[in-house]
Formats: sequence, structure tokens, C-alpha cells
Amino acid sequence: MATKKFLELQDYSDSDLLSELDSTRAQYQKMKFDHALTGLENPLSLREVRRDIARLQTEIRRRELANASEEQNAKRSKIKARRRKK
Repeated sequence: MATKKFLELQDYSDSDLLSELDSTRAQYQKMKFDHALTGLENPLSLREVRRDIARLQTEIRRRELANASEEQNAKRSKIKARRRKK
């Protein structure tokens, strides 16, 4: 079952996703710094922000693969096949 955040990300444009990723990364860095100096009220919020970053990166990569050419997809399949043999 898809999460609410995942469904929201599907409505974003590519440029919106990239800008959201940049702002979320900046927010995470600031939160880490604040947590190191004074501590956060809720340290679990760091985990939530990290997961949001991962969701954004996943959606960006999913769109890259969806827009890839046939040649790129064929090359990708060969790489996957080599990894399975090991």
C-alpha cells in the first residue's frame, strides 16, 4: 500500500522534486547541527527527514528509468544479468 507522502510526490513536477530534495537536505543538515549542539525535542524527527529524502530520491530515479531509452534499458538489463550470475 502506497503511503500518503509517496502519492503526493507523484503529483510533483521534476523541477519541484529537485527543489524539494535540496530544501529537505538543507533542513536535515541544520537539524543534525542543532541536535549536536543543543539536542532536539524529538530526535526521531531526524529519521523522518532522512526517509523523506529517500522517498524523493526514489521518485526521481523512478522517473529517470521510466524516461530512459530502449538502448539504456537494454544495457541496464545486461548489468542486472551479470550481477545475478555471481
